[in-house]
This record gives sequence, C-alpha cells and structure tokens, in this order.
Amino acid sequence: IYQKEPLFRQEMDRCFEILKPLMGYDIKEILYPTSESNKSNRSYIPYINQTKAAQPLLFAIEYALSKLLMQWGIRPYAMIGHSIGEYVAAHLAGVLSLEDALTLVAARGILMQKIPPGSMLSIPLPEESIIPMLNEEISLAAVNSSNLCVVSGSHQAIADLEKRLKQESIENRRLQTSHAFHSAMMDPLLKDFEAVAAKVTLKKPKIPLISNITGNWLRPQQAADPGYWTLHIRHPVRFANGLQQLFHR
Repeated sequence: IYQKEPLFRQEMDRCFEILKPLMGYDIKEILYPTSESNKSNRSYIPYINQTKAAQPLLFAIEYALSKLLMQWGIRPYAMIGHSIGEYVAAHLAGVLSLEDALTLVAARGILMQKIPPGSMLSIPLPEESIIPMLNEEISLAAVNSSNLCVVSGSHQAIADLEKRLKQESIENRRLQTSHAFHSAMMDPLLKDFEAVAAKVTLKKPKIPLISNITGNWLRPQQAADPGYWTLHIRHPVRFANGLQQLFHR
C-alpha cells in the first residue's frame, strides 16, 4: 500500500519526518529499509518489536490509513481507538496536532522501553470472572468484548497464571508484547509522561470520540487534561463498553 497509494505514502513520510528529531533516528528504515545490507539480512526486524519503535509505527500506519479512507469519501461521524488508536482518533478530532500527537506517542514508547519487560495474556472470560485473578502483580489491561479480556503483569506472575488456567482447562493466549501495558508496571513512568503531556496543546474534540478509560464519550475537559492522557497509560482499555456506546449513537 505504501507503494501503490500516494496519499498513504505521503502521510507516512510526514510522520517519519516529524519523528526523526523525537526518536533520534529515521524510524522509516525499520519498515522500509533503503540500505542493501538491511534489505538482505533483515537485521532491522528486531527493532519493530521494541515498544519505542512499535508505538510510533502503529500510530503512523493507523493515521495514514485513516487519511486514505477519508480521501475515498469515508468520513467519521464518531470514532473509537484501541490504546494507541485513541491518539489517532484524538488527532483526527482536533484534540492534538499531528506534531503533538506524535510527540506524546514517541515519549510514551521511549518511557515504556525503560520499564522492566512484562507479559500480557488474553483470556476468553468476562470481566467479573477475571477480577478474582488480579493482584499486585497482575492488572486488568483490556476488556475487548463481553467475554474477552486481557491481563498484564510481570513475566513470572503471568506464567503462574497460565499454569493455573491450564489446570482449570481455561483457554488463554500469550500476546506478542515486550511490556505489561496498562498495568501497575507502568506506574514509574507516569510522572515523566505527564510532564511531556503538559507541554502540548490539547483542545476539545470537534468530532465525538470514545474514551478508552471510561468506555463512554470523551468529555472536552478530559481531552484537554494532560492527566487524562497519563491515566490512559495505566487504566484498562474499556473497548467493549466503548463499542456499545458507539453502536447506540
């Protein structure tokens, strides 16, 4: 699609240019390597699994795809995103400029990369069945449907939970992640991230969008609060609740 759709390529390249000074290198080389050495030995591949690279790349791809859909005439009357996707929705809604959105996403990824690694586990159970499994080392990370949740925590805590679930014949799947997103392991970075968020310009949304934190419509005062975007890192993604609100609109 990068080669075939000029607008997608244009918007991706726009993100790459904004990210260069924020990242300290050209993140474009991870997805679209130009050097023959990278093309041949694919030594760049491990970098895409690093949080500090993966999160800005996710934003860039989602953003460029959104712009392409809008060019095709598909314009949103309301929006929802999943974790990083809410930053894309917030930009499209006018809450953040593209530069400020990428500033926050880059800072988010860089700060998360410094945190000890962790694991995430998808479990096909409702939230009320998940709650008894939570403790100081295991947090509820996402509620994706009425019967599908994700928990997040240290490698050992998640491994222990996997064993317990296996003994109880409960299905589960380890996610391909480097860190325990939306868990207590994120707490050490919150203060530093909020300091970054306090420096960007936040405005009220011009297009309604759903909050991952509440699963309800994002209020103007939330959108303009640096503390909201800080809590966004730590709180579970209430995607299922958000979809219900969106479909009832």
